[in-house]
Amino acid sequence: MGNDQTGSALNNRLLALQTLVIGGGIAGITTAVELAEAGKQVVLIEKEKYLGGNVSSFNNYFPKLCPPACGLEINYSRIRSNSRITYYTGASVLSICGSDGDFRVNIAVEPRLINNNCTSCGLCAEVCPEVRPLKLGRKVGEKAAYIPHGLAFPMKYSIDPLVCKGEACGKCLEVCEYDAIQLNAAAAEVEIQVGKIVVAAGWTLYDAARLENYSYQEEADVVTNLEFEQMLAACTRDKTKLTRPSDGMTPRRIAFVQCAGSRDVNHLSYCSSVCCSASLKHALTLESNYPEIRSEIFYIDMRLSGRNEKLLKEVEGKERITLSKGKVGRIIRGEGKDVLVLEVEDILQGVRREDDFDLVVLAMGLTPNHIKAELKVNEYGFYLPEQVAGIVPAATSKGPMDVSSAVKDATASALKSMHR
Repeated sequence: MGNDQTGSALNNRLLALQTLVIGGGIAGITTAVELAEAGKQVVLIEKEKYLGGNVSSFNNYFPKLCPPACGLEINYSRIRSNSRITYYTGASVLSICGSDGDFRVNIAVEPRLINNNCTSCGLCAEVCPEVRPLKLGRKVGEKAAYIPHGLAFPMKYSIDPLVCKGEACGKCLEVCEYDAIQLNAAAAEVEIQVGKIVVAAGWTLYDAARLENYSYQEEADVVTNLEFEQMLAACTRDKTKLTRPSDGMTPRRIAFVQCAGSRDVNHLSYCSSVCCSASLKHALTLESNYPEIRSEIFYIDMRLSGRNEKLLKEVEGKERITLSKGKVGRIIRGEGKDVLVLEVEDILQGVRREDDFDLVVLAMGLTPNHIKAELKVNEYGFYLPEQVAGIVPAATSKGPMDVSSAVKDATASALKSMHR
């Protein structure tokens, strides 16, 4: 079976394993299972406490509009059943030294504070009084004892050591019947020896708070595209209806603001590739499931390729979806109203408009995650391919791409790492 290393009982040790995969999102997981099933020993590390990455919290992804279970559950099963894969969660790279065929990598592993006795009963989270700080791109907090919403793996609780008050609180210790709580568990350092390294560190959403004209920090009903994806996922998972964050009411008009910070010399000067497809997908989801909601997408120009082009063709025939070519200049609260006002330049009509909306979704761009290693990046901060012998950047570490493209690139990266 796949080996779960959580850091709760680890000592410093040397593991002579062949390939290290950095990043446990959909690309890193794909790389790891492809290598392992080709007969290679693999160490997979992920900085979060769970594998799955951003995709695990999605409602669905294009072009087939599959739920994340389509790609993740089978790969989780492949990890569980393959003894060639050792994975560390809560793990990050401290240093990399050596050369192709003989790398030594030091890894820091945070404790989960909950061991593998956990049955996911959830009692620890119910009694936990502490809340984790809000993460970039998400406005909904989590308890210090948590399983993230979505398709997380392993499906066991962990406790955030930066928030937990330890035995000074101890409420989780009182309710856990399985001796799973280990509040005194310590962090660990692990040194591993590998021949190859695949960097699938993934992406983070650009910080919407930097766009002051869009009032993201001030207005609860201005959300990012990732937040909106997670809102839709929660509705699907819990069989509930979409509501807006400010008052729990069902929105009637939703605006999608494309290129929010992207293709902008003051923020991200590049196109993030997936934002247009994501907003079209969101609008189609609303059109299918919410006949009372009307969507309007404000865009500079639509950028889709391959099979994703069919999303645009579908949208163009929908009565409740409007495509408006124009840049949104400002989002403000309507005076004396419970709506948001968008000030936008409508290019095709040749006018400036002010329209009311109940909810606004910002199509934020993707920024690359980096590891502690001296790797070269391009002008946008993404890793250049094949720059260091034995180290292979993969998927969104090299540039923005959708899930389907990331999986294909991950498979290609696995093959590259096997090349001598």
